[in-house]
Amino acid sequence: MDERDDRNLSIHATQAVVGTELTFGSVTDKISAIVLQRKTPIGWFIGFAISFALFQLLLLTITNLLFNGIGLWGINQPVGWGFAIINFVWWIGIGHAGTLISAILLLLRQKWRTSINRFAEAMTLFAVAQAGIFPVMHLGRPWLAYWLFPYPNTMGIWPQFRSPLMWDVFAVSTYATVSAMFWFVGLIPDFATLRDRAKSKVFGIIYGMLAMGWRGSARHWHRYEMAYLLLAGLATPLVLSVHTIVSFDFSIAIIPGWHATIFPPYFVAGAIYAGFAMVLLLTIPLRKVYGLESFITMRHMHNMAKVMLATGLIVAYGYVIEAFFGWYSGNGYEHFMIWNRMHGPYAPYYWTLILCNGFTPQLLWIKKVRANLLALWLISLVVSVGMWLERFVIVVTSLHRDFLPSSWGFYKPTQWDWSMFIGTIGFFLALVFLFIRFLPMISIFEMRTILPEAEVEEG
Repeated sequence: MDERDDRNLSIHATQAVVGTELTFGSVTDKISAIVLQRKTPIGWFIGFAISFALFQLLLLTITNLLFNGIGLWGINQPVGWGFAIINFVWWIGIGHAGTLISAILLLLRQKWRTSINRFAEAMTLFAVAQAGIFPVMHLGRPWLAYWLFPYPNTMGIWPQFRSPLMWDVFAVSTYATVSAMFWFVGLIPDFATLRDRAKSKVFGIIYGMLAMGWRGSARHWHRYEMAYLLLAGLATPLVLSVHTIVSFDFSIAIIPGWHATIFPPYFVAGAIYAGFAMVLLLTIPLRKVYGLESFITMRHMHNMAKVMLATGLIVAYGYVIEAFFGWYSGNGYEHFMIWNRMHGPYAPYYWTLILCNGFTPQLLWIKKVRANLLALWLISLVVSVGMWLERFVIVVTSLHRDFLPSSWGFYKPTQWDWSMFIGTIGFFLALVFLFIRFLPMISIFEMRTILPEAEVEEG
């Protein structure tokens, strides 16, 4: 009797993650049909056209910067870091949710990751691609970006390894490489499924090449699972290390508002916070448009909302501690920095980010709010805006008024700052649209492993 009760509890827990009507065949049919058979929704064409137009704006901006230099931006003295660093940190943070969902939740054996991990991994790669554009363009001579790498050269000069900007190069490149490998390895069994089901000879050849000879043998599965777990183990420390190193860009400086030991955990929590907000922003409409309610259930929404709430509380704690130490330290410069954020020329941005990141997410304590998809989507949008404003406040308010009043200045972004930022959003969304059209956005083989019929019964 006890074994039967345990069995019923196990089935009930599984059914909360996937729809009860799904079978092995229906999972494969529904997901592969989106790529191979189903007619592309008109909304996809509209969304891709808008995104691609914004991508053209990005190309126009980059071309102008290459010919005329970064003087087109609003950066000045003393605000030498502007939108480029703000957007770099914001985009890197967005990618963290994908790694957490894919790697950490895999190692923790969390079944609810299965429906969203593929999409979140793709989002990670696309976000890192946007992040890399900004520091390269900020170099002023982006065609010499390869100088950042320690390659043997006739000049006998290596990069300045004590610079945190150099640490960024290695952290982000490692993060992008491991994330890409993890994503591709996870796709191999699904490439084989698409290869076998493709009606077009061209797509059959393409998916066949990407499947790398996968036949689903026991040896293939054994080696696949070993490689997947090893890559998950490699990716897990990156969730913590990458944004920690990004925070060092600020925390090892002596600028008031930057020189803080709380920055590493504060940045990591903020990255996961922003990342889950972006996952929800994209998942909720896609779930509705493609009819994926049986795959991405309300349990996924509740769990992602809870992660957002938890990381949001850590971020709010960081705001409180930052203000407290500005007062408690007795350091006049730190005290003025906090006062300047609250009452200076950028005060509206500071109080808006407190409202967006500190107060609005507290609505997620209420179960009815978490169950309301429109409310959840709006909260995710507010958090995404708030996290961008947080980066703006950290970078600009600490630089524009530092130690010497004689060197104080004001930062105002130009149209080229905005066009580059908006262009990267378009590039990101264009990549997302291409991904959901040509690749399975949900892992087919992993979905089959969590179905009730996948449970092995003992005789």
